[in-house]
Amino acid sequence: MKRFLVVAAWLFTSQATKAQSSNSTEKIPFEGIETNWQNGSDRRDSSVFHGKYFVPSIMLDVNYTHSFNNPNDNTVVGSTALARNNEVQLSHLNVGGDFMYKNAHARVMLQMGNRSIVIPRNDVSPYRGQYQLADVYRYLSEAYAGFHINKWYGINVDAGLFLSYIGLNSYYQTENWEYQASFTSDNTPWFFNGIRVQIYPTKHLKIEPWIINGWQSYGRFNKQPGVGANITYMPNSNIKMLTNNYYGADAAGIPNRKRFHSDNSFLMRYYNNPTSKGITRAAFSITADVGFEKGGGVNGFKDGAQGPAQYFASAMFYNRIWFAKNKVAVTVGGGVMKNPGRYLVLYPTGQASPLPNTNNPTQTEGAYPFSANPGDKFAGWDASAGVEYMMNQSISVKAEYVHRNANVPYFAGKGGVTSPTGYTFTPLPADWRPDLVKSEDRVVFALLFRL
Repeated sequence: MKRFLVVAAWLFTSQATKAQSSNSTEKIPFEGIETNWQNGSDRRDSSVFHGKYFVPSIMLDVNYTHSFNNPNDNTVVGSTALARNNEVQLSHLNVGGDFMYKNAHARVMLQMGNRSIVIPRNDVSPYRGQYQLADVYRYLSEAYAGFHINKWYGINVDAGLFLSYIGLNSYYQTENWEYQASFTSDNTPWFFNGIRVQIYPTKHLKIEPWIINGWQSYGRFNKQPGVGANITYMPNSNIKMLTNNYYGADAAGIPNRKRFHSDNSFLMRYYNNPTSKGITRAAFSITADVGFEKGGGVNGFKDGAQGPAQYFASAMFYNRIWFAKNKVAVTVGGGVMKNPGRYLVLYPTGQASPLPNTNNPTQTEGAYPFSANPGDKFAGWDASAGVEYMMNQSISVKAEYVHRNANVPYFAGKGGVTSPTGYTFTPLPADWRPDLVKSEDRVVFALLFRL
């Protein structure tokens, strides 16, 4: 969805260059621009690790969440950040780092915890062909290699598994203002598998085209690969603008159905006074997405002879205020989403995939599909308020209250989505169905560590 770490692939190549030549005159993109206030970016001023050939990275995310619906199976529905209610869970453990030698570089980040199950579950592409792609990639969040070209402010060419920027939020919770992402971010990709080229023609601009397997997919759904690009512009330390645009054929077994998606964000730090005894800085982020699918029985933004409308329209807004020398921050915000056809809606956990007559390896327990047929309507909205205490640049604790609402039964109710007892080994009575409701309220507590 989501992550834009300002100097992403650039940092380790520039570190290597500077380590090997103290007289280097290489230009550095976004040099001198503060980015640690931005939603979806690294909040650290610097890393504690320094190396000529390798810079390690460690991230840990432990959460506890309580749903006031109290589902009997403790299952969280419709989230890629949370998996279990009323339990302390290791959500994400990431270990790895950046390798560099001269103009060659690589980044490898391993992932463990329940997100290594939750995220691959939403990718149906491993069902096409042999070999279990969801298994072989599951424990990798990033794994790519490439090379740097000393042209303009730099060009990086990378191939492998890398993170998506669509939806603004970072895949790593240590970089986000809010914990439970709004619909805009949670229903768009967290990763891409393919090739990207990062071009920095000026100090303030990045242009990044992609050729990838598809929309958050380890494999390819049809014969056509996905293509897209990111453009990011930061004129100074207070403003960031970016757009991500994508085109592909991502309906499994329906090659004539094409998808277009445009994701656009604007961030502004409108107050900054580090010496203040009260508020030290304040900023907001706003994101708007629009997209559609057309062909293969659906017809974009309006009903027509080719089929019913199938599109995605969403927006989210967050405002964050920092206090106490930037050690405490309060964030409020939320968003809306409309998705006729439900082609980007996360299937409720415990529901089978809507693909007919398949043994889909990405489905979890459950035998009652959540329909995603052409013409099926889905609309939702959410709001949240949270406070974060950042003891230092490596560790923080976060508390957040979240309300989410849908126009159809979608979230887990008291009866859960697994069985009458909540256990997967309990036989299902003929009249049993998952208990889905239209809204939920929850509180989230998280401990976030980064080194």
